Amino acid sequence: MSEKNTASLNDAPADIKLAVDLIYLLETNEIDPKTALSALEIVKSDLLAKLKKDNSEQ
Repeated sequence: MSEKNTASLNDAPADIKLAVDLIYLLETNEIDPKTALSALEIVKSDLLAKLKKDNSEQ
């Protein structure tokens, strides 16, 4: 990765940094894309439920 790309990533929003980290993790562990997408849907559902619960408690 070039210095410019590294600097750009360092300045990127937290969600972009997390996405890059997750992509790297999935690729380096050779996770099948279908499996990864299925797992991400489960994670998304879990996080949405947590947000809904947090919002209802306020």
